[in-house]
This record gives sequence, C-alpha cells and structure tokens, in this order.
Amino acid sequence: MSRKQQLLKRHRRNKRLGLLAGLVALVGLGIFICWWLPVLLLPVLWAAHEAWFADHLFYAPGEDYAYNFGEQTREVPVALREGLLKVDTALQGDETLILEVGVKSGWLGRFLDPHVELQADGLSDRQAFERGVDGVRFLNLTGLAAPLMAGTLRVRGRHCRVQGQPHLWITPGVDLQRRRVMVIAPHADDAELAAYGLYSQADETWVVTLTAGEIEAEHYQQMGLGRAEAARLKGRLRAWDSIAVPRWAGVPESRCVQLGYFCLQLPVMQAAPDVPAASREADLADIRLFRRFNPFPLPADADGAPTWHNLLADLRALLAMAKPDVLVMPHPQLDPHPDHICAQAAVLEALQGLEWQPQTLLCYANHLHDNDRWPMGDSGDGVALPPQLSADQAWAPCTLVLDLPTQQDKAMALGMMHDLQPRAPFKRRLRRLLQRWLAGRRPSPYGENEFFRKAVRRHELFWRREL
Repeated sequence: MSRKQQLLKRHRRNKRLGLLAGLVALVGLGIFICWWLPVLLLPVLWAAHEAWFADHLFYAPGEDYAYNFGEQTREVPVALREGLLKVDTALQGDETLILEVGVKSGWLGRFLDPHVELQADGLSDRQAFERGVDGVRFLNLTGLAAPLMAGTLRVRGRHCRVQGQPHLWITPGVDLQRRRVMVIAPHADDAELAAYGLYSQADETWVVTLTAGEIEAEHYQQMGLGRAEAARLKGRLRAWDSIAVPRWAGVPESRCVQLGYFCLQLPVMQAAPDVPAASREADLADIRLFRRFNPFPLPADADGAPTWHNLLADLRALLAMAKPDVLVMPHPQLDPHPDHICAQAAVLEALQGLEWQPQTLLCYANHLHDNDRWPMGDSGDGVALPPQLSADQAWAPCTLVLDLPTQQDKAMALGMMHDLQPRAPFKRRLRRLLQRWLAGRRPSPYGENEFFRKAVRRHELFWRREL
C-alpha cells in the first residue's frame, strides 16, 4: 500500500470515528434535552463539514514546509518594510524567485482560504494556503523581478499575515523553449496538466504517453456498454487524445506517441519485467489496440505484450530517435501516483547505456501525498511551492510564467481531453456549492473538473536537475 493510500485510510478511519462520536452526542441531546435538536443540528453539521472539513489534508496547517534547493539556487538578502518587498541584487528577469516567509492565519482564515496578494505596477497575483495556516511557506515571485528590484512589490495577507524575516531564493533561468523537449506523460492529459505552456512554446516537442488510461470507465457503461467494452472505448478515446490534443499547441502528429500500456499496471510490470500485465478492466493482454494512431512502429509492436522490458525497449527507441535536451517527467518523491512513480523509473532505466543523454531533467507533480487541493487557490493564480515537511533531497525549483492567452489555450486543451469532460458526482457538486456559499471558493471559469482550477495557472512549476 502506498503512503498516499495509508494516509487516506487513516483519514477515513478518523472521520468515521468523529462521525460516530457526533452521532452519539446528537442522540444524547435528543434524549436528555430536546428530541428535535438532533433533527435541526444534523443538516447544519453536515453542511459545515462539507464546507470546511472535507479537504484531504494529511498534515497540520501549523507545520513548517521544508526545502533543500541545492547548489543551483542561492539565497540573497531581501527586505520587507511596510508591506513593500525590496532586493538589491540585480536580476535578469527570467530567474525562478521563491520567497520563504512565515504565514499566520487570522480567525477568518479558519473559514475562508487565506492567501497572500502580490501587487505592483498593474501586475497582481495571489497565492493561497491552508485554512488555519501558521508556519513557513514559500511564495513564488517568478515574473515579478522588475518591481522587486524597484521596491514597489507590495505583499499583503488576506485572512492571514506575513511575518518573520523573509528569505529570497534565486534559481538562474534556463532557455527551455530553444531546446528539444520530451514530455513523459503516464496518462493522456498529464502532459497538458503539467507542461502545456512549456511544450507549446518549445522549438521541438515530443509528447510520449505511456498508458491508455482505460480503467474507471463507469461513464461509458452508462451508454449500455459492458465493463470491458467501456474500458476499451475509454482507452481508445484517451489514446486518440494523447495524439490529437498536442496538435492544438502546434506539436506535429509525427512527434506524439501513445505506448498503450495498461493503467495502474506499471508497478506490476516493474515487479516482474518479463511477465505480461493484462488490463484490470478491458479484458485485454495486447497493447496494440491503443497504439494504432502512432506515426511509426516501435519495438513492442512485434508482440504487443504489456511487459516492463517492452516498455524499456520502446522508451530507448524513442530517446535515441528524438535525442531530447530536456526530459519532463513526474517527480519521484512529490507525486505519489503509482504509474507516475514507475514512469520516472522506467525513463531513468531506459537512459542507462544510451549514447545520447539529455542535459536537463524537469519533474512535475500532478498529484500530492499530503494535500489533494494543491495548488490551492483559483484558476489564474500563481503556484506557491507544495507542502513538503522534510528536505531529504535537493531539487531546484524552475517556474515558467504563462500569460493569459496561453492559460486560455491550456484550458481549451484540457477541455478536449475526454477524461475531464464527464460531470462530477452529485455529492461533489453539492459540496462545491456549499464551499462557494460558505467558504468563499470560486469555481473555475474553464470547466467543472477540479484540474481546470489546479492546472490553469499563472505558473507552471517544475523541479530541475542538470544531468
């Protein structure tokens, strides 16, 4: 069981115990005080839970975030006086700028999402944090170098206050757009969620999707299809998405590849590299159904076997063909999805012994262990660094700033993805309505799926290593 699953299991157990205790208390009120009190309080307590306590937050808001940025990133003095932030160091403007500060929630910040506003010269951004926050956090100031040097960047907390001595961390910029970029996507839509802005601006981009993402096809079963038929239809649609949607960003079809391995089976393949790992739901043990849109043949087309060795052979062929300067893939520590972890491991294993080696590794996190809502805040906001409570490994942050037209194009690309189109369950829609009324949360203007809020932002955040 993964750490994420363990945390979720513990969260659900604690919630059940809390609900049981609450029911006992309500029954006691009904017996000893007034019979109609539980009838009145039960819907009120349920609405309060959905509005303020339904987030999956597996750490205390009072804990400090901790990061080790490594040798690529340097700390420089910065002053925060009367709400204005000033740095005396000369900046080029393309650096990734991270401000380490203390953030303490006010009483209202326990009910409304606390956030820090950044304003200067017609520019504005805001970055949200956990309700009840009280600890060290890391604001992303990338794109605000000019007002930062001029001393006109205003930092203001809403439902919270910024406190303590700030520290500014600077990672030198790198011209990613002028290099060959290969984005590794465990599933169709991962490339768009994490790196649409990057891959749409690069001179040469390859998008390589590892799995068909065929499972959890209940939406297609509503059409009258059986479980296996629905899974195969969903996989075919997502395979098409992985080839077709990057065309919206100008990536030619000849550089979009779908490997067609089965969703959530990469760990099984890795554990037994020669043993085929059939689909959980599609009644398939041959990956070629999901590879038929590919522009050229690959090694695993010979037998269609879903094995780890076939996956490595496919990746080696693609890496030798594309010769990418920059590899973009999931972060091995921050992103807990099993397919994401295995995708990164497969690429690193495939690189061993190859003549061509990339210069830069960029990692992204489309999921988190500890906080299902990150990036917190609304569509269009900046992306503060995610929760991390121990700095075990050194990674340098790398941020790309997206203008509004690019954000809108990214939202349209996500809207084309079939997996983000079905409506949310009724309970989730009701919860969001209560959160909008009671907790002040705004829906995304781009779509109902939560990833429109999470991914369509002012920043795309990566973690960089030079190889």
